[in-house]
Amino acid sequence: MKKFLITVILLAITQTTYARQLEHPPIPEESPQTEKIAIVTSQNPLTETAIKNILNDYPDLKLRYTFQHALNGFSVKGSLASLTKLEESNRVELVSQVQTYKTQMEDNIEIIGSDEARGLFDQGDHRLTGKGVKVGIIDTGIDYNHPDLRRSYKGGHDLVDGDKDPMESEALQTPITLHGTHVAGVIAANGRINGVAPEAEVIAYRALGPGGAGTTEQVLAAIEQAIKDKVDVLNLSLGNNVNGPDLPISLALNKAAEKGIVPVTSSGNSGPNMWTVGSPGTATKAISVGASTPTLKVPYLTIDGLTEPVRLEPMQGAQSWKLDRSYPIVFGRLGKPNELTNARGKIVLLERGELTFTEKANNSKRAGAVAVVIYNNVNGSFIGNLEAEIDIPVTTISKKDGKRLKAQITDNAYARTNIIEEKDLLADFSSRGPVTSTWEVKPDVVAPGVAITSTVPGGYLALQGTSMAAPHVAGASALIKQAHPDWSPEEIKASLMNTAKPLNDQKGHSYRTYEQGAGRIQVEDAIKTNSLVLPSSLQFGKFKLAEEPHTHRQYVTIENVSDEQQSYSFTIPKYEQGISWEMPMFFTLKPKEKKKVAIKMTVNPKELKKKIHDGYIELQAGSQNIRLPYLYVLEEPNYPRVMGFDFGLGDKPGTYRYEVYLPGGADEFGIALFNPDTYQFVGFLDAKRKVGKGQLKEEISFKDLPEDGLYLAKIFARKHGKEDMIETTIFIVKEIVEQEKNIMQYVNE
Repeated sequence: MKKFLITVILLAITQTTYARQLEHPPIPEESPQTEKIAIVTSQNPLTETAIKNILNDYPDLKLRYTFQHALNGFSVKGSLASLTKLEESNRVELVSQVQTYKTQMEDNIEIIGSDEARGLFDQGDHRLTGKGVKVGIIDTGIDYNHPDLRRSYKGGHDLVDGDKDPMESEALQTPITLHGTHVAGVIAANGRINGVAPEAEVIAYRALGPGGAGTTEQVLAAIEQAIKDKVDVLNLSLGNNVNGPDLPISLALNKAAEKGIVPVTSSGNSGPNMWTVGSPGTATKAISVGASTPTLKVPYLTIDGLTEPVRLEPMQGAQSWKLDRSYPIVFGRLGKPNELTNARGKIVLLERGELTFTEKANNSKRAGAVAVVIYNNVNGSFIGNLEAEIDIPVTTISKKDGKRLKAQITDNAYARTNIIEEKDLLADFSSRGPVTSTWEVKPDVVAPGVAITSTVPGGYLALQGTSMAAPHVAGASALIKQAHPDWSPEEIKASLMNTAKPLNDQKGHSYRTYEQGAGRIQVEDAIKTNSLVLPSSLQFGKFKLAEEPHTHRQYVTIENVSDEQQSYSFTIPKYEQGISWEMPMFFTLKPKEKKKVAIKMTVNPKELKKKIHDGYIELQAGSQNIRLPYLYVLEEPNYPRVMGFDFGLGDKPGTYRYEVYLPGGADEFGIALFNPDTYQFVGFLDAKRKVGKGQLKEEISFKDLPEDGLYLAKIFARKHGKEDMIETTIFIVKEIVEQEKNIMQYVNE
């Protein structure tokens, strides 16, 4: 019997935009027999008997996992028809489809004040090192044999293989991983290098397998286990690019905070545009962390005719940029060998796409190039890694900067390097908020996430990303927990936000609240704070343009946590037409006294022009100045109505799956395929009507794929007559090979 080897290659170039020239026919009806995996939650705890009784009415739904601590619920797999009936039965609260989570990859502890914090003492007169504080790390595992982690590691669980050995994926489990070990080192390395809290107890939860990817179920199972293990702090340097507050992982982290755990998450690496913060960095009660720069010497490239120099981001695995004189620069297109015939002794500018970063770098080196600059093929900047080390500099820049450089390259163009020292700037890749539907300020704070050296299996490595920023905050939370063991997760979060340093861009302008939250953390100040304000950021909601002037109130609780009486006074925010404020002007609190006060904002929407309004409310608390980020929106802001598209191998043999997030749902949703040359419609990969808000995941058989070739895919969502879309190039190849058994490969470049 003949079997088939089917290779599907997806080359994704994604950008959210408005639909303009790709026209598709009406969408077809959806089959009720489509199978899905879903998370089912209930408002009340469910016993095994209760779950069994619920599923008895739906025989095709198969139970997969049960959750009692992170969520009240369970996960199942079965037909769309049965899941729809279950959702409509009023016997459960939520039926939410499974997502895929990935690692957030892209000297540091001194800048946040960790060294100074170690000079402080806890209530037992011990130095603050994190001693006695349990920090859980949900990631790719940990190399617990690393000499700098042996003393910190206290056990763990593998939710991928189902055992208690959370070792990183090794050579036999291609591709290998190192992300979790790096994160653990930032938190609690104790050897050749020191983490933020070197004597904290690390509990590792391997929920992301080879390649650094895992499912909602695996991450939920890890959170569930961490709650059982009673960790004090929980770090999740992982996420997706779905900006929604209601995904199961985000809800589970809120529940973990209610149970006394400080949840810390990375905000994502999809910046610098708005609305790019991803789940679980959208969780209300978690500390969502963006990335700032420590003190760095950054190369900038300029050529004649360029109005502003171009900032170069180093690519991991390449030599540092140390060009100390001018060099000729040429455009090498995509970096194929036949496009690099004029590269010897020159800097080569390449466009991202088709070839891997490693192929582009190696081709350039063989052609004699002295350095490589790769610009993005979609809007925004990006970070990248080479598969093997190379002895020439390789850097990345944004699409915009790439186009600017390319436009100035002539036959005799020379490029010059300027080295500029930078400190406390936001990393371009750091995801920005706010959160859709709740309009919350995220990230909450930022921490160093660029060029962070930490432990990896077999040694040490410098990496960058919000994955590296989050563990700085997790380590800081461990120090605060040791110093103030009676503080709740909300109070620890408040201490970090209330004492954060607000950052400015290179022109001296303050970053927006939805870019930096309260600012860059300062650990020593957080530990020594005399007051706490909860909550530490304010959301005044959404206003309608037609409304008459009206008042919105937000309440905050102010705690005097010092041993002395403190005086307090608010500063009214800078005048803005159409807005007036009312808040207490002056009061005092005795030691350990609390006071709940109202902050009133009166708005005349007719006098407002901007869609999003944000800023800081300042409170003088004794000698301490506390800044509270606030945000509100006018009408429906212009956020993407479709996001988080992902494509991969399905659970069933012979299938692949896609995932997408619809923040407001859709009247119509579909994935339409077009000929990339003629823009002629080819067919729907999938299409639906009346899709609820939230995540959507489907599996589709390979037999339903169109003919081999390159297609332009339009992933669209239409709501109230408005259509947003993502464009993605999909290249499908089917190779028929006689096999003894079914084998499927999926390659995502």
